[in-house]
Amino acid sequence: MRRRRRSEETVHQERWLVSYADFMTLLFALFVVLFASSYHDKKAIQRVSSAVKDGFQEMGSFSDSNNLPEISSSDSSRVHTAPSPSENVAAGPSTVPGHAGINVVELQRKLNTALGKEIERQEVVMRMTPEGFVISLHELGFFNSGEARLLPGAADKIKRIANVLMQYGLDMRVEGHSDDVPIHNAQFSSNWDLSTARATAVAMMLLNESGFDPKRMSIAGYAQYHPSASNDTPEGRRANRRVDIVVLSAATPSGTKSPY
Repeated sequence: MRRRRRSEETVHQERWLVSYADFMTLLFALFVVLFASSYHDKKAIQRVSSAVKDGFQEMGSFSDSNNLPEISSSDSSRVHTAPSPSENVAAGPSTVPGHAGINVVELQRKLNTALGKEIERQEVVMRMTPEGFVISLHELGFFNSGEARLLPGAADKIKRIANVLMQYGLDMRVEGHSDDVPIHNAQFSSNWDLSTARATAVAMMLLNESGFDPKRMSIAGYAQYHPSASNDTPEGRRANRRVDIVVLSAATPSGTKSPY
């Protein structure tokens, strides 16, 4: 009889563990709900919610799946989180579902089709920036060194770019850039003059030959002060001598300067 009483008393003393385990389970569920409500991906929210419910059912913590709060897509849509820098600056247009109200993946695909040879020769390079989708026209295929007159054949390349861009309603800025080698000749007294003249030549080609709306386009010259590569090597200086066609974000005024 004494042994039975001792065993019953031992079981009775450890019953607090059951309540503690229930409390920890509910606390874990609370943190999952808080995490899910602050997460922006609706599909991920639903996956997390379903996984937690399934786990609780297997553990026997809840006999009915309705006892665990469901995180619906309508609830998650009320939570607005600011995009991280990694979301704003993608490795390439293919990683961005849309920008400035357009399908960037589709835009890149069309430009690849129109400019396949130029892209292979690195005459045209495309990339994504916080301000928009950028089409870089390198000096190699468009200008002679120290000049702002378009090379023979450059107009055709720009027209092919324009034929793709005209399919979208776009706000664009045409930017001229140079390397850090000073220039002073009969035409240009500085890299400011050269970069602005080159941007103007490309913009006028887009406006006069392709029919772009001048109200949706701006021109800027940045000289050597916004390089895309280091000016310490010939390759870097060659990459910096370029004209960028920037498809601007819908939230970015067309007159603001590029941050890169």
